[in-house]
Amino acid sequence: TVRIWDYTQDACINVLSGHTAPVRGLMWNPEIPYLLISGSWDYTIRVWDTRDGTCLDTVYDHGADVYGLTCHPSRPFTMASCSRDSTVRLWSLTPLINPLQINILADRCWDEIIGNTDRAVESGAPPLLCGKVSRDIKQEVEKLTGNPRGKKLRWFSECFSPPGGSKNLWDLVAVIKGQDDSLLPQNYCKGIMHMKHLIRFRMSKAQELTTVKMSKFGGGIGAPSKEERLKEAAEIHLRLGQIQRYCELMVELGEWDKALSVAPGVSMKYWRKLMQRRADQLIQEENDDVIPYCIAIGDVKKLVSFFTSRGQLKEALLVAQAACEGNIQVSPLSTSGPSNSGGNNTDDYNELLHKVSKELAEWYFQDGHAVLAACCHLAVENIELAMANLIRGNELELAISVGTVLGESAAQATHYALELLARKCMTVTTWDLAADLLMMIPDNKLQLVKLCAFYPGCIAEINDLHEKCNLPDVEECMRLAETIQADGDIFEIIKYYLLSTEPEKALPIGIQYVKEQLCGSDWTLDSVCPYLDLLSYIRTERLVLHKCSEFRNELLILCGYIGALLAIRRQYNSIVPALYEYTSQLLKRREVSVPLKIEQLSEELDAWRACTQLNRPTDELPCTPPSEAQRMVYSILVSRIQEEPLKGMVGPDYVTGSNLPSHSDVHISCLTGLRIQGPVFFLEDGKSAVSLNDALMWAKVNPFSPLGTGIRLNPF
Repeated sequence: TVRIWDYTQDACINVLSGHTAPVRGLMWNPEIPYLLISGSWDYTIRVWDTRDGTCLDTVYDHGADVYGLTCHPSRPFTMASCSRDSTVRLWSLTPLINPLQINILADRCWDEIIGNTDRAVESGAPPLLCGKVSRDIKQEVEKLTGNPRGKKLRWFSECFSPPGGSKNLWDLVAVIKGQDDSLLPQNYCKGIMHMKHLIRFRMSKAQELTTVKMSKFGGGIGAPSKEERLKEAAEIHLRLGQIQRYCELMVELGEWDKALSVAPGVSMKYWRKLMQRRADQLIQEENDDVIPYCIAIGDVKKLVSFFTSRGQLKEALLVAQAACEGNIQVSPLSTSGPSNSGGNNTDDYNELLHKVSKELAEWYFQDGHAVLAACCHLAVENIELAMANLIRGNELELAISVGTVLGESAAQATHYALELLARKCMTVTTWDLAADLLMMIPDNKLQLVKLCAFYPGCIAEINDLHEKCNLPDVEECMRLAETIQADGDIFEIIKYYLLSTEPEKALPIGIQYVKEQLCGSDWTLDSVCPYLDLLSYIRTERLVLHKCSEFRNELLILCGYIGALLAIRRQYNSIVPALYEYTSQLLKRREVSVPLKIEQLSEELDAWRACTQLNRPTDELPCTPPSEAQRMVYSILVSRIQEEPLKGMVGPDYVTGSNLPSHSDVHISCLTGLRIQGPVFFLEDGKSAVSLNDALMWAKVNPFSPLGTGIRLNPF
């Protein structure tokens, strides 16, 4: 047990029970006064609300006794634990105080963000910041003149975020917004720098290093007689003025430096050709000596390719940026390489810079570092991909903060992140926060309709939310639905029925419309998705009613099938088979009347696998080319799927910690049958588990749980 004592009363005021072995580590959170973290020899870490003794979370990741806990000095919601399993692990506590972050994003008053200890420890009170870090931020914000929101978002974002690139990200945002370079921190040059600073800072570093001069000497031993004869022949050719023959013999002897030193005597064209031959040889040997050769002849692409092949992406980025700034010149006598036109060179190198930056970002992203991946994109001012990486890494609060500061250039992605974060807030206690978030989106009427449709309160509470969202009350919505039904605007009918006292009336109308669309030959995702998405926001307690079972089953099947197509569009390859299998199982087990057949689903899945394997060849198994029938099926799929409107969102999600060692308890994914690596997400039965990455991707394309219960999935 852990006991809480009040020394003013000389009494134990609470006993925290749950650990099954001695408790070795304790830590109070410096900002939330009732938050206590304990580490035990039972291998677990527990987070407690000491006001009522509730255990808020239990972490099982350590594989042995937990010995010590500590908190980051300037990031109070980042803690570290150490264990007899020989690991030190870093944890983020921000999910436990999520409403606070949203209060800051929604620009609510200070009283809803910062308070005193007496207010914070009152039973049932929402979380309030009471520590030194938050008080210092408030004081600094109040000193600012003009609009302080950007600084406020940055400072609180850095307070909540764990170390791992958030400070670097905000430095890049400041550069893009035009902040004076003199205000950049000293350690800025140690992270991912904006492209306009990369050369300047590295040049400064080089000047520092030149204070120590270094020389490189080389020597050799007596050469074999054959080499001596070749050397003698070469010397004769040189004296006869046959410079090219001399150079070729020197190359044969491996004395490239001597050959290259006299090659210009033949021609600059010959010297360049010889330099390229030497560079090619060194690249084959993976020798760093290739660098000066490529620089001398201006073969930037070859050098960037060399660095990229070795995984030295930061070096590749530096070379590409130097070329963009004109520091690497192409010889005017060259007959190969980029065009001699300066404008074309700049375009080529700029394209190369963005390509390398994208590769570096992808490396960080797949390693579970979405924030650093976003830094790579911001460094070359690719705001769209920077925002996309934050969203695909589920860094929603950070994405919204950064997007708000960047403004119009990040607006589309910011609005999408606001929608996802609002879905996260669609729980019992945070509906008003969800409404506040959606109100930050300019064209928000449909999003507010979905929020109000899903709200599970009593009639009076629902009407209050309708009023806040500027929507008619439930009785008026019922009248509007019945009136519009005579006109035949299906989408509006569905909308107002969902907002009414009888939302289940929307189901037969919407489902029948979608089924009619699927019976045609020219339907697309964009023609049916809006209707299914809207229907999916019917209140859960109405959807699970027995009288709705037939419509519920049809809705789940249609959402599963359309979700599979959306997953193909977004390249969520790990869950495409699972979505098809989910839909097939529902078709087998439930009596429904939908224009889908199990055989059709099987054909589509096989066609997708056959046609997309061409892009992913492996050494283990040779690729079997798709049949003509499979090509036909896949081409129909592609015509229906069309392009993803948010292009940066294409590709799988990777949250922080995706590549960390597996959980100490082995969890098998109910979607893939494989052991889960990284964060685990448990479904509503409390037993079935999927990886958090798969749960996020599933929820973005199919809102309903993989268990087929009709309950919405909320892994955000």
